Amino acid sequence: MTTLNEWFDKGLTEEEYKNSMTTHKENMENVAKQFSLPEDQEFFSSLAARNIRALVLTEDWCGDAMMNNPVLLALANESNIKVRFLLRDSNLELMDRYLTNGTARSIPIFIFIDEDGSEIGKWGPRAQKVQEFVDESKSTLPAKEDPAFKTGQELLFKQLTAAYQEREDFWLAVYEELKAVLKN
Repeated sequence: MTTLNEWFDKGLTEEEYKNSMTTHKENMENVAKQFSLPEDQEFFSSLAARNIRALVLTEDWCGDAMMNNPVLLALANESNIKVRFLLRDSNLELMDRYLTNGTARSIPIFIFIDEDGSEIGKWGPRAQKVQEFVDESKSTLPAKEDPAFKTGQELLFKQLTAAYQEREDFWLAVYEELKAVLKN
């Protein structure tokens, strides 16, 4: 079985990942420009001292990744966390070790490892506050068999993409959950 260190070594750097993006690159950059970390210098310093690394299972087309990745990158840049990106669809062996609810290949998944390559925490694919928003939004969709479902789903995706780019409370919810995972 491939170790987390080996996965990290084969991952893309932030620059390589961004250069490969075609779908949500501009949207992700917009979130990155707008998001500011809270004042939390003691936490950032404690992370920097631990030499943590992060593996990100992601895909460019994923709206959740478009919103969550910039939050992680801001934290990583402030805390000296090295980040590598792995495209989910090209790395199913690793993805299948981190299924959501044991069945879904939901992304992004952030896997935090120490210097030895041991997992110290994982997070994803959504903050609880965002999940509640998504669940509430989906509840208004017609049944899948309904001819209006596809149009409704497309509209929902547009609304989610817009909310993910605008809602600072969502970004802060992601940050707070990442902080809770990394404080342990």
